[in-house]
Amino acid sequence: EVVLRVLNFNGTLGKESSAESYKVLVLDRFTKDVIAPLLRLNDLRKHGVTLHLMLENDRQPIPDVPAVYLVQPSASNIERIVADAVAGLYDSMHLNFTVSIPSKLVEQLAAGAVKAGCLSRISKLYDQYLAFIGLEPTLFSLGQLEAYLELNDPQARDYQIEAAVSNIVDGLFSVCVTLGVVPIIRCPRGGAAEHIAGALDAKLRDALKSRTNLFSEGVLGLSASLSRPLLCLFDRNFDLSAVVQHAWTYKPLVHDVLGLKLNRIALQSEAKHYDVDEKDFFWEACGSHVFPKVAEEVETQLQRYRNAVEEINKKTAAGGAQEGAFDPDELLRQNTQNLMQAVSSLPELQEQKKAYVLDKHTNIATSLLGAIKMRALDQYYNMAEDLLVGKADLQAVLKLLQSGKGAPMDKLRLALIYVLAQDGLPSDQELSELEVVMRSGGADATALHYVRTLKRNNLTGSGKVGAEALGHHGGAAVASQNNLLDWADKTFGQGLSQVAKGVKTLLSGARQAPLAMCVEALMEGKAGSPEFESYAVFDPKLPPGRAKVDRAKGQFREGIVFMIGGGNYYERETLLTWAQRCTPPRQVLYGATELLSGEEFVQQLSELGRRSGGR
Repeated sequence: EVVLRVLNFNGTLGKESSAESYKVLVLDRFTKDVIAPLLRLNDLRKHGVTLHLMLENDRQPIPDVPAVYLVQPSASNIERIVADAVAGLYDSMHLNFTVSIPSKLVEQLAAGAVKAGCLSRISKLYDQYLAFIGLEPTLFSLGQLEAYLELNDPQARDYQIEAAVSNIVDGLFSVCVTLGVVPIIRCPRGGAAEHIAGALDAKLRDALKSRTNLFSEGVLGLSASLSRPLLCLFDRNFDLSAVVQHAWTYKPLVHDVLGLKLNRIALQSEAKHYDVDEKDFFWEACGSHVFPKVAEEVETQLQRYRNAVEEINKKTAAGGAQEGAFDPDELLRQNTQNLMQAVSSLPELQEQKKAYVLDKHTNIATSLLGAIKMRALDQYYNMAEDLLVGKADLQAVLKLLQSGKGAPMDKLRLALIYVLAQDGLPSDQELSELEVVMRSGGADATALHYVRTLKRNNLTGSGKVGAEALGHHGGAAVASQNNLLDWADKTFGQGLSQVAKGVKTLLSGARQAPLAMCVEALMEGKAGSPEFESYAVFDPKLPPGRAKVDRAKGQFREGIVFMIGGGNYYERETLLTWAQRCTPPRQVLYGATELLSGEEFVQQLSELGRRSGGR
């Protein structure tokens, strides 16, 4: 809604004038990522955007058209904006910044525009608080790459760490402003989480000082929530296993194996890319299903298409034998009613026809299947789960690592899970055996030594928890129809579900994830639980330092869980599964500094190991 208002020159949404008024949209690299998951090219055109251009690129003048800028407030961006005004590239310039623009940059903008005599070209200037990337209604990222590396780098200077912290605070503040909520904040004591919580608490308190503030109802045009949510901040070291282990359900698998970025999947094998979001019925219905179930669902949905097409064809067929007396008026009425029902469902059918939803997911699932079989990902997932609930030992791990199955990175990830799952530190001999196998398999063991050092320093928990059954919620399958006989009968070769039978069906989620357990204790307000009693409490609506643990008692219906240092779809799924099992269900938003595949995170661990002087 905020982005659409920006495109509407910050006017009221719903007015026709915006779509009829053509404009140019100017973005920087960060805001391009903000826009990408929210609005496709057709959506931009519906709102009058004829061109979207990058601020850092050279652009041709379009003097009769207004330009809407959505950029980060930085000295280099202000310099480019002033240059655009001087060159007279556009008729007028509507400037929107992702966070509040510092007065120093406002002065830079004003001085440059006045000096060149082009101040009249700059129409308006707005702070939009869009320093985050909304991927789904309950999922967001700050797009802050390698934040874990930045915050844990032993060679980092203070100003670098403070810059990273400031960016995270700006992002979380933007989320709160956009939602129109002032949360109660909880976090573990010590480390980055408490530092960030304190800075966010102060920023929210400052924003609340004036009577008409960012959180006053109606200021953003969004209705404020009646209940206050609980914002839980965690350091990534809270549970490293969740971001290292392999996944076995659909969305986490697609993210980890196929490199899902900004709701887009690029399949290298086909040189194609696919968009997936909450409008994709199959993605939403099957996102938390285990992979073999997804493969079966593809064929089930395909059969539904065929049945729906047959039903429509039967209903719309005119004539035919009639029981009883022939009544032409009744026949006309029935046929007209049937035809109207068929036509009323056509827009949905056409939309699904354009998207080729099933074709898309068949191709995605086929690519996943190839990776699973080639890398034995089902075995690596199963072994990791067994390790985390104490059912596997070093010999079982070494047997799989020496079997020749899996890529070097898969082997390293499993070895890391072994280290993390131990109650204590693995012995030098155990580590040596793992390292020999790693190196013979082409993997770099630097991350292994770094994680062992982390455990030694008590910076991370073991990630090992009790085996509390936690089934994944599979979302009701959405009935689908398509008037595409020629496509619905397309032969996919051997059915995906038949091929997938060769892949071991695993009971996903046979344990309670550490993050879900902790969030449950905090949101339920369980007095006496270690997390509830020991975690720091911040309440921006109280004077500094006045918030006590009593302030966070009682059940919270809504929560925002944020992982500092990166998160993934697997961890988010464990939270949503818990939230949906609650009575009544909890509303939980999951966010992270960035969303990482297991490989991307392990690369940061390896780099930290090198910078720490590890092998």
